[in-house]
Amino acid sequence: MNTTTPGDVLGAAAIAKELGISEAKVKKAIKELDIQPAAKRGICAFYARESIPQIQAAASAPKK
Repeated sequence: MNTTTPGDVLGAAAIAKELGISEAKVKKAIKELDIQPAAKRGICAFYARESIPQIQAAASAPKK
């Protein structure tokens, strides 16, 4: 059973807007970190608010 409320999960675009970075960077970070969606609605994936610091760190990390 899914116990998350609508305010607990965000889509990649909403995360990007909140962090002030591009959606592409957010999606790349999610893929690199292998973060699984907390909820899905159709083909849309929603991620837990707790994963935002990980995404921000990965997106802002210097490239090798």
